[in-house]
Amino acid sequence: MLTFTFRRFDELTLRELYAILALRAAVFVVEQRIAFQDADGYDFQAEHCLGFDETGTLQAYTRLFAPDAYYEGHTAIGRVATAPALRRTGAGLALMQASVQRLQEKFPDSPIKIGAQSYLLAFYKKFGFVATGHAYEEDGIPHTHMIRPAAAGGSGSGGKATSLP
Repeated sequence: MLTFTFRRFDELTLRELYAILALRAAVFVVEQRIAFQDADGYDFQAEHCLGFDETGTLQAYTRLFAPDAYYEGHTAIGRVATAPALRRTGAGLALMQASVQRLQEKFPDSPIKIGAQSYLLAFYKKFGFVATGHAYEEDGIPHTHMIRPAAAGGSGSGGKATSLP
């Protein structure tokens, strides 16, 4: 079972930041063999969702964005990573549930947008995400934009810039 905590960049401890970077490298660079600049400057704007196991080891992670911080008119979830050893254990489901719930609580009038790896479309549909039909390739991997409608039935942030507290 994972315990989820949420932190702004400046609230992360050095050990948490190291664990985040190590997990992201293990999943995206080593496992998926993506050569990319992970430190893209967006970590400073994000709220980070950290999923720790009972030993205090980071096993799952996302970064969350307020409306318009990553995608115009949407909140966003990105850098979705689950440790390979926890795949098919429900950890990814718990991670996405915690991430979606956090954004819904903070921004109920804003839809959530993700750039999903295409082979995971069925996984994200479980959380109410709908493919936009916009397929693209990112770092050699097929992706599709997906949107989850606003929890409160809103149409977005109305152009108002907001930040995650």
